[in-house]
Amino acid sequence: MIKKGRLDTILELVTKNRTVSHSELSELLNVHEDTIRRDIKILSDKGLLSAVRGGAVSHAPIPHQFRDREKHIMEQKKTAASKAVELLQDGQVVFLDAGSSVQILAELIPLERRLTVITHSFPVVSVLENHPNIEILFAAGRFDKQTCAVMGHETIQFFKNFRADICFNGICSINTDLGLTTVSREEAAVKRTMMEMAEQNVALSTLDKLHTAEAYYICPVNSLNAIITDADPDHKMLDVFKQLGIAVY
Repeated sequence: MIKKGRLDTILELVTKNRTVSHSELSELLNVHEDTIRRDIKILSDKGLLSAVRGGAVSHAPIPHQFRDREKHIMEQKKTAASKAVELLQDGQVVFLDAGSSVQILAELIPLERRLTVITHSFPVVSVLENHPNIEILFAAGRFDKQTCAVMGHETIQFFKNFRADICFNGICSINTDLGLTTVSREEAAVKRTMMEMAEQNVALSTLDKLHTAEAYYICPVNSLNAIITDADPDHKMLDVFKQLGIAVY
């Protein structure tokens, strides 16, 4: 098979299956694994997939700009957020990450719930500014237009001043082998700090983000206490997370 045909086939398979190995591609395309490695590098350099040890995984099929994500699969995000709000209890100190799913969670917090919310997300602050029983602490830092949140060294130092009861993390990509990843180095650093400073870490994720990967590493999957998705907890895609001892909602 000529090179372009191989590249198209590899991309089609990784999009369909979310992960492919060098060995299975080598057998399927009848070429040496070194050829497959070079093909995957070409696709990775173009940003079409992520090259990993032994093969490749797909990117999460979601928009990167926050304002675009606000309109993306909203019903699924509402389903996940409605489960997440059940974990909130009066008196908690809560980290709310940047992201459209976390914004929806903020919108669903009952007016009688008494919380301290610590966040770096402008949309989350906008949602909660008139909540009668929530104290809001907002991080310092450089405003990032892509995420509509503040980022940078000041943001990281701000979160290090607190010990939250629970952190709700907006997830870009999650993979059992490659951990939690995202598209921005700064965003990865902020998320990592928030999770380090929280007693419990909960990921909000729609199914399309599972078993995908991006360029910037946040933490291993077992740093999570729970994953909340739009699917039934018995969905087969969630079995591997249960096997790792992560609660699934």
